[in-house]
Amino acid sequence: MAVPNAASDAAFTGARVRADRLSLKGPHGWVYRDVSLTAVPGSLTVVEGAAGSGRTSLLLTLAGRMKPTGGTLAVDGKTARRPIQRLAALGLLTEVNPFDEGLSVREHLNERLAYRRRRDLARTAFSHAGLDLSDLPEGDRTLARRLTRDQAVRLGIALALLDEPHLLVVDDADQGLPELPRRRLWRTLHELAGEGLTVVATCTDARDAAWAADTVVTLGVSEEER
Repeated sequence: MAVPNAASDAAFTGARVRADRLSLKGPHGWVYRDVSLTAVPGSLTVVEGAAGSGRTSLLLTLAGRMKPTGGTLAVDGKTARRPIQRLAALGLLTEVNPFDEGLSVREHLNERLAYRRRRDLARTAFSHAGLDLSDLPEGDRTLARRLTRDQAVRLGIALALLDEPHLLVVDDADQGLPELPRRRLWRTLHELAGEGLTVVATCTDARDAAWAADTVVTLGVSEEER
């Protein structure tokens, strides 16, 4: 179990997440069903599941962006969606909040900072996300379409951290990444949790994340089988 740093040293204040038999049923059947998990502040929870198992929908539910049809969810004791939304931030979810491929990294950043007073958050956010702008082809002028998958995921994390969230959700953490970048990304998420943030990330295969995760939840497996 990850142990967050002392309150005076922690970079983030994590949320406690408790889902009990959370379910979502759509017009074509169950999207996900009877998912239970508890994530404490400063922990990394990995949700593993095949394509079509409801991974993305579960993340959106945990972050207050989608309403479940069954079960209960509390994030720091909040059960209504709007208060949960204020606590949770979304990393890159390709089908939900894709980057504008014609905009640069700087333009995406400025867009997110437009209504924030603390513009100094950007440097810290990029550092925590493990994204060095000097490694990009044209620095912060690099267009989103020129980013590698690893860089895009890390940019999504950095932009999410600008919201100063208590809960960060990251989708498809292992998608399109070779083994080494995949392991490095899990290390970054593990380190964010170590700084006090509550992190929930999805993947298709959790074997590379086992060392980093405090909890692994496999979708499509009943609670009794876990």
